[in-house]
Amino acid sequence: MKDYTLIALAYNQEIRIYTSVSTNLVEKSRKLHKTLPTASAAMGRFLTASAMMSLMHKDGERLTLKIDGDGPIGQMTVEAKNGVVRSTIQNPNVYLVYGEGPKMGKLNVGAAVGAGTLSVTKDWKENYFTSSSPLQTGEIGDDFTYYYATSEQTPSAVGLGVLVSRGKRVIQAGGFIIQVLPHASEKTLNQLESIISKINSVTDLLKSNHTPEDMINILSDNTGEILEKHEIKYHCGCSRKKYFDALSRLNKQALEDILHEDGQAEVVCQYCNKKYIYTSEDLTKMIASK
Repeated sequence: MKDYTLIALAYNQEIRIYTSVSTNLVEKSRKLHKTLPTASAAMGRFLTASAMMSLMHKDGERLTLKIDGDGPIGQMTVEAKNGVVRSTIQNPNVYLVYGEGPKMGKLNVGAAVGAGTLSVTKDWKENYFTSSSPLQTGEIGDDFTYYYATSEQTPSAVGLGVLVSRGKRVIQAGGFIIQVLPHASEKTLNQLESIISKINSVTDLLKSNHTPEDMINILSDNTGEILEKHEIKYHCGCSRKKYFDALSRLNKQALEDILHEDGQAEVVCQYCNKKYIYTSEDLTKMIASK
């Protein structure tokens, strides 16, 4: 089944709800970046939220989102546009679990991410706007909730979940974003708060095989009206030609140095780890074009 996001209005059109299943795209990210379980969960939550956020913006508007924490994962980056995402992660080799307490044995995403900043850069026709907010818990959902409230002035609730098997494979991933519209009544807010308080975690919803449609029904108390459905996916989009063109933009001296010292150029895509080799003939062609 393809990953997708639903967009709905609920509670007499006072609340907007986004719900997603993102298992395939998160598993693709895991395979490409070879992440260990806690890194997979952190990156998966980040990718899911970013895919949904990208559907809130104008066609053609690209988002670059960064989580820069002081935990062992380091910096994570997601590029997102119209539900299509790609990502980088500084340290994929992170496997931390809670050692005690009610969450003992579960993945400790907060400690893996640490304290730091969530920033969002919007690229609209080469006009760039960046906003940011401090991380609250490093659990990603809480951090996006705070970001929306402070940087977007949109009261929201964000829930994200990733289930990783003992064999490190992503078996379920998804989430929701609930946004309160300006005309929402106090009665609606109380009703919504009561419903959210009864949901232990998105992971519990995923374990019960709830679809995005099911999540809308639960979150909206069956008042939701689905407006749109969008496929979401992980797609890098790199190519030999793109990196050839990028190398060609180096100055003549830099290209000659590469040719004389290495005899070829090797480029590894940071988003999918695909390797491209440019031979001495390729480099000579680049130099000749200067």
